Amino acid sequence: MKSLFRENIGEALVGLFVILFAAWFVWFAWGATGGGTKAGAINVTAIFPNSTGIDVGSDVRVAGMKIGTVTSQALDPQSFQVKATLALDPAVKLPADSSAAITSEGFLGATFISLIPGGDPVALKNGDTIADTQGAMDLMSMVGQFINKSGGPEASAAEEAPKP
Repeated sequence: MKSLFRENIGEALVGLFVILFAAWFVWFAWGATGGGTKAGAINVTAIFPNSTGIDVGSDVRVAGMKIGTVTSQALDPQSFQVKATLALDPAVKLPADSSAAITSEGFLGATFISLIPGGDPVALKNGDTIADTQGAMDLMSMVGQFINKSGGPEASAAEEAPKP
């Protein structure tokens, strides 16, 4: 048995290295994608009229810096708006009157929630709700409005003009 172990020590070490590397990769990927919520995170709720592009694990940013992630989403049965739960870094003390907007990094970039700090001296705390929100822009309806020239002052003036 000892001779068998001595003959295969190289293979055993390579196998051990592969297992350790795989475990490190899973741990790294879990942390990088927001899989684990940070201990002591401040959980707040933001109510959006439209949350297109936002999923669990999406970034929450202030001034372009990631300070949290979206941990859950649910449709409110009374208002038919989306309640998104955000886990924020407790080291960032955002004012209680902060607002939230769903934005993207560019025309085809990733979608994230951008928090805009307010001026309240009281900071957001666990369980607070951000009511001042702006939902995602619907690009297809904007393109449709541009193509059809609907919704602008020119369109309503053209409708009211007498036809010859």
